[in-house]
Amino acid sequence: MSETAPPANRSGPGRVLIAVYAVFALAATARATVQILTDFEAAPLAYLLSALAGVIYIVATVGIARADRTSHLVAMVSCAVELAGVLIVGTLSLVDPAAFPDDTVWSRYGSGYLFIPLVLPVLGLLWLRHVNRLDRARAHAS
Repeated sequence: MSETAPPANRSGPGRVLIAVYAVFALAATARATVQILTDFEAAPLAYLLSALAGVIYIVATVGIARADRTSHLVAMVSCAVELAGVLIVGTLSLVDPAAFPDDTVWSRYGSGYLFIPLVLPVLGLLWLRHVNRLDRARAHAS
């Protein structure tokens, strides 16, 4: 009896990526929730963008963690939206700092978070491409 290989998303690098996404999902969502509930009028755009980032991180985390095609498609879209968000908000926060009186997760390309928000969606997209290639190779071999 032969055992099937575990899904690639459950291997070492996949687990690390999922864990980092989960931490960012929790951190961004919790921070934005507190900011919105306690000081929303100070920087509504920044706080709403942080909440959006948190939701996107949650969706990406679940999509990467699950092994089905639909989840991976959702994760790919989430990572692409996340990358666009960090590039757009990062650029706007440098060009017009007054528009962002308080930082978002994506401000200055995520500099407040060691630029992880800039790197994370790229890693997510690369990982999902890798997993898709492995899945196709496994399907072709069987």
